[in-house]
Amino acid sequence: MTSTEPELSDSLKTFGAVLKALRETADLTQEEFAPRVRYSSAYIAKIEQGKRFPPESLPARAADALGPVAGKVLTAAARSLRRKAGLASWFLQWAGIEEEAITLYAYECRGIPGLLQPESYIRAVFERQLPPLTEAQIDRQVAARMERQRLLTERPNTAFNFIIEQCILERHVGGAEVTEVAIDHLLGLGRYTNVEIQIMPLRQEDHTGVDGQMYLAESPDNQWFGYTEGHRSSALITASSEVSILLQRYGKLRSQALDCRATVSLLEQMRGAL
Repeated sequence: MTSTEPELSDSLKTFGAVLKALRETADLTQEEFAPRVRYSSAYIAKIEQGKRFPPESLPARAADALGPVAGKVLTAAARSLRRKAGLASWFLQWAGIEEEAITLYAYECRGIPGLLQPESYIRAVFERQLPPLTEAQIDRQVAARMERQRLLTERPNTAFNFIIEQCILERHVGGAEVTEVAIDHLLGLGRYTNVEIQIMPLRQEDHTGVDGQMYLAESPDNQWFGYTEGHRSSALITASSEVSILLQRYGKLRSQALDCRATVSLLEQMRGAL
């Protein structure tokens, strides 16, 4: 995923402050409040800090935990956020879904998915962005992306599947040394029991991914969401009929890509050719 971690918006920080005030008024800690609304305490902390877009179900769940007045206040605050939603807001909402997902799928044809990028590759990507970023901005983006990658180890019961186009690695973004590190990183992550990595070979006549990258996530209550990105734009897809189409396409892509063992073999060959 190539989105940058967005700056905190005043509206998100305000929503977070309201949630915190309501929670503290009820004399609940984040650790006590989180299970009552069926989210993790870390996720609640990020919402209160304005770092995550609140999920649609939060006001209703908060009403059960904090009372109907609190639910109405949060519903009104969330409605205001959605009227102002743009790239940053959509990404923050997806980031929250991503953190709580029990299943996460990703198909990438532009770059290595953000959750799988080693530090040198992340830095190489941001060093090539236009308009150019300052060193301080690059450092912040690298830190933010690496923080998100903790999902792979902190959520061992989440099933991750990634489909990556072979051409992404053949491009050698950042040079051969960066590519070698990236391939080693993929081989290492592929050993996790909850992570599957598949390479889509350069030649695949029945390729189903012509419409571009896609991300799919299943929530703890078994609702599926889709997410897509373009140049300075993104979209969260919640309509079940639309998400169903993406799931059908992703299923076909999984059958067209190399299986995990063949992927390891290809990655080792590519590494040896560098």
